[in-house]
Amino acid sequence: MGLFPLGYTFVVSLNNWNLLTGPGEWVGFKNYAVELADPLFWNSVFNTFSIFLLSAIPQLIAAIVIAAVLDQNLRAKTFWRISVILPYVVTPVAVTLIFSSMFNEKYGLINNLLESFHLPGVLWKTDVLPSHLAIATMVNWRWTGYNALILLAAMQAVPKELHESAAIDGAGAVRRFFSITVPGIRPTIIFVIITATIGGLQIFTEPKLFDAASATPGGAQRQYQTTVLYLWDLAFNRESFGKASAVAWILFLIIVVIGLLNFLLSRSIAGAETRVSRRRTRRRLATIGAPSPATGAAIAAAPEETHR
Repeated sequence: MGLFPLGYTFVVSLNNWNLLTGPGEWVGFKNYAVELADPLFWNSVFNTFSIFLLSAIPQLIAAIVIAAVLDQNLRAKTFWRISVILPYVVTPVAVTLIFSSMFNEKYGLINNLLESFHLPGVLWKTDVLPSHLAIATMVNWRWTGYNALILLAAMQAVPKELHESAAIDGAGAVRRFFSITVPGIRPTIIFVIITATIGGLQIFTEPKLFDAASATPGGAQRQYQTTVLYLWDLAFNRESFGKASAVAWILFLIIVVIGLLNFLLSRSIAGAETRVSRRRTRRRLATIGAPSPATGAAIAAAPEETHR
C-alpha cells in the first residue's frame, strides 16, 4: 500500500494532468524535460539546498553539544530535558508566525535590536541570504532539541567502563568524547543526518508562511521558494498536476541519492577508523609481546638453573 502513492504520482507525471479537468494527453517524459529546463525549478533547488545546509550543519553540531551537556551529572535533569524538547511540541505554523514577526523588516524584534546598537536593519524577507538564514533559524529552533534527545539516548548506551578506563590512562574529557563517545554514537549520528536530510529537502511550512502577505509563494522574487513550495505552486496555482508530479519524483530521486551518499560515506569512514584501530592494537600487542634488547641479553646470559 505504501508504494501506491509513489506509483500513482509517477503515472500522473507522464500525463498532461490538470487540477480541474483531470487526466489529459499522454506526454511521456515531457514534463520532466520541461521542468529540468525551467530556471524556476533550479532556483527552488538552490534555495532548498541553501536552507538545508544553513540549518542541518549547525543543528547537528548544536544537538551533539547539548546532548553532551545533558549527559553530565546535572541537577534537575528531567527539567532540562523537557525544556530542550519544548520547541518541538510547538506547531510549525505557530513557530513560523512568531519568527516571521521577529524578522519583520520594519517593526521586527531583530532589526530593532540591531538599530539599538546603531547597526543597519537587514532585509530579512527581501534578500536571498538573510531570508535563508531566517528560515534556517526557525528550523534549528524547532528540531535541535529533538535531535539532541535522540543523541543523548545513544550517549547513555555507551559503556561507562570505557570512559573510566580511558580516564585512568590519562585521557582528558575532550579526548574521551571524540575517541569514545562520538564513535560509539556513530550509527545514531547517521540516522539523524539522514532524517535531517529528508526533512530539510522537503521543507514547506516555514517558507510558505514566512511572508504571508506575498502574492508569490516564496517571496516576490522567489528568493526563498523551496522545491516543495514550487511543487505546490505548480499543482494548485497553475493547476498543472503533471508537472508537479514530475517535480515530486525528481525530488524523491535527489533525496534517495543523497541518502545513499550519506550512508556510503559514513560506512567508509567507519571502515577506515576500524582498520586504523586494528593496526594500533597489533602494534601495541607486538610491543608488549616482544622483549626489549636488554631483557633478551640478560636471559641469554643467565645460568641454566635460573630457567629451571
